[in-house]
Amino acid sequence: MAATSGGRMPLLEHFRELRNRVVKSALAISLGSIVGWFFYNEIITKLAEPVCDLRAAQESGAASCGALYINGVLGPLNLQIKVAILSGIIITAPLWLYQLWAFIAPALHRKEKRNSILFFIAATPFFAVGAYLGYSILPIAVKVLFGFTPTSLANLVKFDDYLDFVMRAILLFGIAFELPVFLVTFNFIGFLSGKAILKPWRIWVFAICLFVAGFTPSADPLSMLALAVPLILLYLLAGGIALLNDRRRERRSRANELVESI
Repeated sequence: MAATSGGRMPLLEHFRELRNRVVKSALAISLGSIVGWFFYNEIITKLAEPVCDLRAAQESGAASCGALYINGVLGPLNLQIKVAILSGIIITAPLWLYQLWAFIAPALHRKEKRNSILFFIAATPFFAVGAYLGYSILPIAVKVLFGFTPTSLANLVKFDDYLDFVMRAILLFGIAFELPVFLVTFNFIGFLSGKAILKPWRIWVFAICLFVAGFTPSADPLSMLALAVPLILLYLLAGGIALLNDRRRERRSRANELVESI
């Protein structure tokens, strides 16, 4: 970001910076969507596993796969486009999350730019772990939710609706696991101290539980616990790392003051 001599950026520069970040994010998602388009069959086969074995159904020549179905003449094409775009969003999530961070963070100094790079490096594995956890609990979540179907009725699931459910779960878990990365990075650039992170821990725990209850795609307790418990532990871990960093910063500051006094 380009700043004025007073250290502030004009409003017009903020809009230009936002436009550049949005364009870069859109370009990354477009490239990821191309990958999702070419691996469409593999993706839907993997996503359908919690409901039915799509590969086995195709090999046996079955006319249907469990309760899943596609509706309409344009249904197959719309589904492939949707899978491609959503796959692009998930695959490139660390990239557009970094663009969001780079716009929010005051990356004016060399140290802060280095922390932005560290954010990107840390964000990728955390998002991957969260997304994998979100996918891993899908079979149990689907089984629990299907259990509410009355025995006298058949539960036919439109694949578009099922896809929304699956992708929301994967994306939500992945983004939620970025919480400690944001907290630690804000601590490293001096925005938040370890005490400021951990002091309102009751509010944080309540906010995490409220977030999980409101945004988890499935309403079963297992899915909520699978997201809430790791998030609370990661929040506490981020606070602990922030405290250690604050102590290291204080020791360095005292050492510098001692050297200057000599």
